[in-house]
Amino acid sequence: MKRTVVLSLFLIFGLTARADAADNWRKLNSSHFVIYYKEAPLDFVKSVSETAEELYHEIPRNLGFIRYNGWKYENRVAIYIYNDHDDYTIDAKNMGWSSGHANIARKEIRTYPSAAGFFDSTLPHELAHIIFREFIGNNPIPLWLDEGVAMYQEKAKRWGANKVVLNAMKAGKFLPLTDMTFERLRAEKDQEIINIFYAQAASIVYYMIVELGESRFENFCRKLSDGIPFEEALYNNYGRFRTIAELNDRWIDYIKSQNK
Repeated sequence: MKRTVVLSLFLIFGLTARADAADNWRKLNSSHFVIYYKEAPLDFVKSVSETAEELYHEIPRNLGFIRYNGWKYENRVAIYIYNDHDDYTIDAKNMGWSSGHANIARKEIRTYPSAAGFFDSTLPHELAHIIFREFIGNNPIPLWLDEGVAMYQEKAKRWGANKVVLNAMKAGKFLPLTDMTFERLRAEKDQEIINIFYAQAASIVYYMIVELGESRFENFCRKLSDGIPFEEALYNNYGRFRTIAELNDRWIDYIKSQNK
């Protein structure tokens, strides 16, 4: 969506910023989002609203979700913009190494203006978590798929992921998908392992969408939304692998082929 078109939304939907005396948050409404902020400049907050509206349409296209209905005006996502990193980690109770957090159940995103790559990384990443879950529902999935879909929205991370995976293989630090499936990213986790996990998650989702096809990925996700167990949905849709371990082997072959 062009910026001029998005700007017109402020006129069409009567966007207004006002102070909420009850909790000291100011608020800005748009079609699909409510932006809450404290001391962030209004121009920045408006840019967040505009970009979020663009991403609302862009992310489903990136994933091949051509039949995505999204959410209605009255069921908007709340984006909380904290003043800075300290405000975010203390008040929002988030891990210090993260720059944003999405609460899927409550449809909330919490972040702060100086987060690295706010518009190119943080905002699309966290919003992708919500859009993806809106599409597939609450069927249990591996963490690497959830994070991989979010990382796929970060263009720089998406295109550089395979190189990171190759380096991890050479260094003996590669994480098999079977291990990643049960991985939990906690605050005390080594930062290098966290970085490798996210890069590998981006790489496997890139492989599933770009190399195996958008339509197959959409159909796979629809099977998940129907409540079909993960590996059963994997086999029913792709056929060539029955398990996560078999998907892992095909993905490794693909990664190695990129280094020839």
